Amino acid sequence: MSSQLALADLPQIERRTLSETAYDALSDLLASGRLAPGDRLSLRQTAAALGVSVMPIREAVSRLVADGALEVAPNRAVRVPILDAGEFRALAETRMAIEGLAAGRAAERRDAAELAAIRRAEEAFRANAQAPAPDGAKAVALNRDMHFAVYAACGLAPMREIIARLWLKAGPVLNLDLRAHPERLQHGSALRRHAEVLRAVETRDATAAAAAVAGDIHDAADFILSRGGLRGAESS
Repeated sequence: MSSQLALADLPQIERRTLSETAYDALSDLLASGRLAPGDRLSLRQTAAALGVSVMPIREAVSRLVADGALEVAPNRAVRVPILDAGEFRALAETRMAIEGLAAGRAAERRDAAELAAIRRAEEAFRANAQAPAPDGAKAVALNRDMHFAVYAACGLAPMREIIARLWLKAGPVLNLDLRAHPERLQHGSALRRHAEVLRAVETRDATAAAAAVAGDIHDAADFILSRGGLRGAESS
């Protein structure tokens, strides 16, 4: 076998790593709410920001399009999808079922370190929400951190992967909501629901933990739908 044929069998390690890194970075932008429905994504600008070529960005975007977290518009622009009310309600109900189950398992299985992480996440969200001028953009990321601190304790990696994909679609809508209605941080139910989740995990009450997480998702979805808060950059 010639050296050329032997080299052809080697995996493209660097390119694969760059593509995975780009996918993780874009996923974080979506799940943490730093992108909103309708926002467009430039492949070249994203590549420049990450210090890579366009190819791994294109590969990452293709994966996110397959996940339904990004879409390619008729003019070939890549953008965050704008969900209609039915799609968003279906997403919320799916999250309530799966994330509620994860929270219940976390309450039963969590260890001391995981409980400490959940406490820190709840405290960080509460500190921002109760500040004189809460940071709405930061609140979306802190809310995500609180939820995922709970889910990290569920003991089921496949379930965490499913939840992570759901948040690729949920994060942008939550960002748009809090950007338009920052008062919800101080007057909404998120603070109370997070406290309920923490208390349930502390006492290992799986039923209460599942109900608190499902209630948190339900309350946010009802508020967003009541305000018609699903349209982002495209409608402005």
